[in-house]
Amino acid sequence: MTNIIEVDRVSKKFNDTVILKDISFTIKEGSINGLLGPNGAGKTTIIRLLNGVIEATTGIMKVMSFDPKIQGDEIRERVGIVTESASLYHDMTAWENLVFFSKVYGEFDPKRITDLLQQFDMLAFKDQLVGSFSTGMKKRISLAKSLLHHPKLLFLDEPTNGLDPEGINEVIHYLRKVNQEEGVTILICSHVLHQLETICDSYLFLNKGRIFEKGTKKQLEEKYLKNVDLVVETGLNPLHSCSYKGYTYSRKGPGQLEFKLSSKEEITPLLSHILNESWVHNCEITNRSLEALYFQIRGGKDIE
Repeated sequence: MTNIIEVDRVSKKFNDTVILKDISFTIKEGSINGLLGPNGAGKTTIIRLLNGVIEATTGIMKVMSFDPKIQGDEIRERVGIVTESASLYHDMTAWENLVFFSKVYGEFDPKRITDLLQQFDMLAFKDQLVGSFSTGMKKRISLAKSLLHHPKLLFLDEPTNGLDPEGINEVIHYLRKVNQEEGVTILICSHVLHQLETICDSYLFLNKGRIFEKGTKKQLEEKYLKNVDLVVETGLNPLHSCSYKGYTYSRKGPGQLEFKLSSKEEITPLLSHILNESWVHNCEITNRSLEALYFQIRGGKDIE
């Protein structure tokens, strides 16, 4: 896959305040990427730089081979943006909103509007005022709006803010659908790590204007998952208080034992020992989540 975004040693200052310092990363075409960090880390500034809305103080950026400093219009014609607020007209219907914005883009196509409403399961609500919609429905229309002009790249700034768990799952579902069906490359800014764990191909960790780690989930595991915490749901009831066949464990709950292993390679022989004596209904590595890896990367310090 080719790089659709290239950022090389970019810094940004506002007056004497350093917002971003010496950041470098690439984004592969067709991938879904998480730009993760606390509020105020510089995530939105990166999106504004990539779209040519503001200029970098130093460094080089390429977006679809365009330079944001001098070719911002060309970039904005080819990307979609969904901000934290839906940016829709509440006194207009869903259909009227999409017609209006498609004309702004110079891409008015009733079939495209209909297809997007179907894609986001909103065709049945096309004649309802957007102001009457739930937050989740507004997010769906906002996503449809961002795709009216067939963008190659989609920027999402805190797309799940204000949503309940069901709404969050819906947004993640639709983003995956857009990526798979339309081949759109996606960059998602968020400060909520666990929401993006099932969708992103790779991650950029940002804090205080610096990217302090990046990679795929597998790469991060290989680098930081030094020990394995494995919870096993089993009927095994070891007589020894803290060890079984040389494996250290503790009781997590009824029928649950948590084993401390030195590597994932120890899982299979451990389960074989247990199955020789009892049943196993479930086992789970509890310290491999994106959030758990984040805290290992940060040395246990909080995200703020």
